[in-house]
Amino acid sequence: MQANIQSRDFSASDEELVDIRKVSVDPDLPRAERIAEFVRQIKNPYCFKCGKFTVRAQYAENGPSLEDCLKQILI
Repeated sequence: MQANIQSRDFSASDEELVDIRKVSVDPDLPRAERIAEFVRQIKNPYCFKCGKFTVRAQYAENGPSLEDCLKQILI
């Protein structure tokens, strides 16, 4: 099952967002179940809180991968 991400509305008020620091997933679960549990708890993996910061992720259709972006930041 693949969701059409481009057609979804990821807007949310800061009060509705889940703090990712409160998300806890059992590492012993199979990969698919860990992913499902993370998404269930975070509710919106593209928009969440991390302490006092709001994280909003957006991706360009033909842009660099997340991995490439992180490499530029960390290396």
